[in-house]
Amino acid sequence: MKLLLDESVNTRLRHHFPGHDAHTAEYMGWKSFGNGELLALAMQEEFEAFITRDQNMEDQQNIAAYEIPVILLYSHSNSLEDLLLLIPEVLEVLPNAPPGEVTPIYPPPHTEE
Repeated sequence: MKLLLDESVNTRLRHHFPGHDAHTAEYMGWKSFGNGELLALAMQEEFEAFITRDQNMEDQQNIAAYEIPVILLYSHSNSLEDLLLLIPEVLEVLPNAPPGEVTPIYPPPHTEE
C-alpha cells in the first residue's frame, strides 16, 4: 500500500511500515502545502492512505470530499518512540480504512509491570 506521511509525523516513521511504500510530504516536495492540497495531491499520485498527527484536520477540511483514508495518530509526542507504539494498530486498520473518513489511532493503555 502506498502511504503518505504528513509533515506533522516524524519522518523516520516511514521506515516502519513493513510491506508498504511509505513516503513523507517532505520527500515528495510537498512540505509546506496545506492539508487540502496534500490530500488532493495524494489522490492524484495514487497514494492509498494519508497519515497525520494534525488533530485539527477534520475541522479544517471536508475529509469526505477526498477518496483517501486519513489515519490520525494520537501520540504523546512526535518522537519515534511514541509513534512506534501506534504502528501495530495502524497496520491492522490500514487494509479496511474507509476512504473519505478519519480513522483515529490512540496509544495502547499503559500497563504496570
